[in-house]
Amino acid sequence: MTAHAPDRGRQFRSGRPAPGLWSAIVAAPFHRVLDRIDAALEAGAIEAWLPDGSYRILGGRGPGPVAEVEVRRWRALIKLARSGSIGWYHAWAARDWTSPDPVPLFDLFMRNGRALGSIARARGLSRRVKKLAHWLRDNTPRRARRNIAFHYDLGNEFYAEWLDETMTYSSALFQEPIRADEELAYAQLNKVRALLDRLELKPDQHLLEIGCGWGTLAEIAADEYGANVTALTLSEEQQAHALDLNRCNVAAGRVRVELRDYRDVQEQYDAVASVEMVEAVGQRWWPAYLQTIARALRPGGRAAIQYIAIDDALFEDYANSADFIQAYVFPGGMLISESRFKALAEAAGLAWTAQRNFGLHYAETLKRWRERFDTAVAEGRLPAGFDRRFVELWRYYLMYCEGGFRGGGIWVAQVTLTKGD
Repeated sequence: MTAHAPDRGRQFRSGRPAPGLWSAIVAAPFHRVLDRIDAALEAGAIEAWLPDGSYRILGGRGPGPVAEVEVRRWRALIKLARSGSIGWYHAWAARDWTSPDPVPLFDLFMRNGRALGSIARARGLSRRVKKLAHWLRDNTPRRARRNIAFHYDLGNEFYAEWLDETMTYSSALFQEPIRADEELAYAQLNKVRALLDRLELKPDQHLLEIGCGWGTLAEIAADEYGANVTALTLSEEQQAHALDLNRCNVAAGRVRVELRDYRDVQEQYDAVASVEMVEAVGQRWWPAYLQTIARALRPGGRAAIQYIAIDDALFEDYANSADFIQAYVFPGGMLISESRFKALAEAAGLAWTAQRNFGLHYAETLKRWRERFDTAVAEGRLPAGFDRRFVELWRYYLMYCEGGFRGGGIWVAQVTLTKGD
């Protein structure tokens, strides 16, 4: 995503007075923070309007997006320095900073994540407190249900207003090049079929789905591939919808939708599918998740998973604190380190093959969700009980994630895991 070049004469046309001496003295330490950000921006640029009336261009030395940001109060930078992405969200919610489009800014933070290092991450006591809070939400079997309910049990009516008709809450897989006229629902079904094709299912084989969402994959696996499906979820709302969607196959005994933790699986299956569920597992439980897949597969069986990963160079800092998503959206969640996760899979006896990355497809998916969400809000279609603060948080979350995928430091992938004979 490359935008226009920064306008280096814009400050002379802003109509804002030049900073006075006292303002310059107060602003000096904040400009030093901005100097560090400026030096770290290897790609793209930020056009910044600042509380002292000044205008700065940060970065601009390499191609990339150009973000426009107005910092209304210096405390926005204090919050960023102390609390990282959580503090930056708090500053946005308090109107300490604003932007006509925050997505390029989040893109820049991710695109330059290695060079920025700890500049935009929590530190000191704030870091330790956030890490402790995240640890207290660890996905033990009991806590995992509460964590899942926190996010997914917001209600089927809520999600139905901005997801597409397939009720699929994971990255779509578009035709390439990505086109604006391709329907989101079509791209979601394409994703599901691409994953199921990896399994080489034969009619009447038994598929285990770990984290079934609202039931679309189970429906397609049964109707189009002739599979018998056992689908697991920890969300009561999702189970209710999946049972209704698959009611004919449920009645025929071809689909079961169970409220059950993946760690409780003891049966064996011909194949396993899991779409963006591992992000809700947490690093401590990665071995248990992969050992469950290995245990559940018959010899020679295949698993197909879709996952979200973060650049290994960013993982340690990310794992040693808690970010905005973990604090406010997905308690107990954690993106995977691909190298670590792959090593654990191989240690569990699962061969890692046919990996396909498609991060920009997730950015497009998130953009479509945000557009649909904004329309639902504008038309008053969200269920009662979601106040302005929640709506703003959710919109920020969708923009934050979109920028992350556009920046390339996080990506989504599908991979096939095969158990030895």
